[in-house]
Amino acid sequence: MPHERGEKEIKALILSCNTGEGHNSVAKAIKECFDAAGEQCDIVDSLALIHEKVSDFLSKGHVFMYRHVPVLFKKGYARAEEHEERFAEGSFTYELMASGAQRLYKLINDEGYDTVICPHVFPGLMVTEVIRNYDAKFISCFVDTDYTVSPGTAETRLDKYFLPDESVIRDAEDVDMERTVISGIPVRQEFFHTADKSGAKRALGIPEGAKHILMMCGSMGCGPIKRLAQGLAEAMGEKQFLTVVCGTNQRLENRLENRVEEKKNVRILGYADNIPALMDSADLYLTKPGGISVSEAAAKALPMVLVDAVAGCEEYNLNYAVDKGIAKTADGVEELINLTMGLISDDEELDKMHAAALSLSDRNGGRIVYDCLKQMERENKKKDENDPS
Repeated sequence: MPHERGEKEIKALILSCNTGEGHNSVAKAIKECFDAAGEQCDIVDSLALIHEKVSDFLSKGHVFMYRHVPVLFKKGYARAEEHEERFAEGSFTYELMASGAQRLYKLINDEGYDTVICPHVFPGLMVTEVIRNYDAKFISCFVDTDYTVSPGTAETRLDKYFLPDESVIRDAEDVDMERTVISGIPVRQEFFHTADKSGAKRALGIPEGAKHILMMCGSMGCGPIKRLAQGLAEAMGEKQFLTVVCGTNQRLENRLENRVEEKKNVRILGYADNIPALMDSADLYLTKPGGISVSEAAAKALPMVLVDAVAGCEEYNLNYAVDKGIAKTADGVEELINLTMGLISDDEELDKMHAAALSLSDRNGGRIVYDCLKQMERENKKKDENDPS
């Protein structure tokens, strides 16, 4: 029997996917808004519904290509864009995802979920199969995690699509406007609360009046971060500070610590759980253009220098941020170092980038997703109440 719950509650299931931490970050950001409203929301690894080994294989394969052979990652993404039929019903990808549909239907039915959220196209295909083959009554939606419409999205059949920006719709085909909501990319609520920069610097031991460069290349520490850190460490003056966050890349952290241990104005961190505070203290953010990284910085109105380390979907994120005036980029390590050092000394240009980011900083994706799904749930209940059958 389905799980009983209060009349006014939503019971939501988020089907995440361990192919990059961005999808999990978006899932957590959405869950945070459900939790704040007192609604139940659970996150499940969608690929584990097929098999734990499938989830493990795809997760490790993604990390390996992303970190070690980004050229293959770029080519694979381009091929997926060119051949959308690889996600269509009957394709290998669709059938692999569909193989988890029965377990997913049982989970939804047994636990009484009335809302299913997909921050990746893979669970979107799985939910599509459930809708096609089972008498399942729930609200379904897709939440994009990059500033483009992900390959395969057109092959899903969900109730609502949350896209990050109007420009994404202009560049995409087959977008059903009646089912589309412009939401931004959901990030945690703490990124929408900005502390005083001077106070944030003092809390981190950065002298008053000094400029702070924050560098982070994703949770996996991708890209030419080692060469960039070394180059910036050599180029910086005494009143300029650099913090490098290496994420889960322990090898990178150890190497950088050995290379810059004599630099008093350079700090090397591993995995950091105080990113919002670090951003509050920063004058410039050097990062790869992940959808989450760009969105977190936009919420903080923090100017960016973007490193085109992996391309693929991140190329769209880079172009989006540059077009909006909230970021700049350059080709090659030397050019990136020169750009960064030029910007950190140019208050007028940093102020322009900050002002551009302010126009995007109030787009609270998690709350928009929650509010829309809550309204849909209310409308569905009204329909049920008015249906005499």
